[in-house]
Amino acid sequence: MAQDTALRGIHVPLVTPFDSSGGIAAGALERLAHEVLDAGAAGIVALGTTAEAASLDPAERDLVTEVCARVCRERGARLTVGAGSSDTRASEAALARLGRWPEVRTALVTVPSFVRPSPAGVLAHFERLAASSPVPLIVYHIPYRTGLPLDAATLRALGALPGVAAVKYAGGGIDQEAVALLGDLPAGFDVLAGDDTYLSPLLAMGAAGGILASAHLATARFVELADAWQAGDALRARELGHALARLSAAAFAEPNPAVVKGVLHAQGRIPCPDVRLPLLPAGAESVAETLRRTAELEPVISTV
Repeated sequence: MAQDTALRGIHVPLVTPFDSSGGIAAGALERLAHEVLDAGAAGIVALGTTAEAASLDPAERDLVTEVCARVCRERGARLTVGAGSSDTRASEAALARLGRWPEVRTALVTVPSFVRPSPAGVLAHFERLAASSPVPLIVYHIPYRTGLPLDAATLRALGALPGVAAVKYAGGGIDQEAVALLGDLPAGFDVLAGDDTYLSPLLAMGAAGGILASAHLATARFVELADAWQAGDALRARELGHALARLSAAAFAEPNPAVVKGVLHAQGRIPCPDVRLPLLPAGAESVAETLRRTAELEPVISTV
């Protein structure tokens, strides 16, 4: 594969804005993509969990990918797209379709959920996907959703596969496996923080960056945090990391992306705060608290 797999920095997994009729607000999505890139994000992620990808039909998923591809083509930015499922053959087909968009540089693929394969089965799954995918893979390790915890040795073996560029690590905390993994990474394999509140400690231990829903709300500050750790400015990084962790905790007070969408709507950045069932819109108190935490970090973003 010819693609550059350097993944350092902050990547924003974009929400999918809806309009008042329930359809995709493509214009708002395009503006969001430009806004986070203007604020310093290294790239955007389409069709992640934050995008409510499971609730989008095939035509809607194609529309989201097309909009994000157009922005990244114009900006020369990295585009990652969520693809794959618990079925290896279906995952191969989903990844193959990404070849339609040359702007897609990496694919975010969740560890198979519900079926609970053995570590050897997970390795075989990703080995087959990496061999046929048109782009390098980011393994999405999120055991509290998949029901499948993987130890550092298994993640290291995944990282050694040709065509696997990184892991989005969302272990629900800083555990022994995170420490062991970051202490001995395969060459050319990056760890990206996937739990927003634990970004700062993971960066301190050597993570390359993060894929973070709450980075919609204070993109420049998340970028500043990553830069501070990269530069060795621990004093600034600790101060900012604690503040951003408070913002992230507020943004995840209700199921993601309800609060993020509520805040984006309150800021005038998307037409409505709606999410699709079985999610429900965030309560006013959660949105207000997150807006307060956002205002502590940077001026309120002007309405579009």
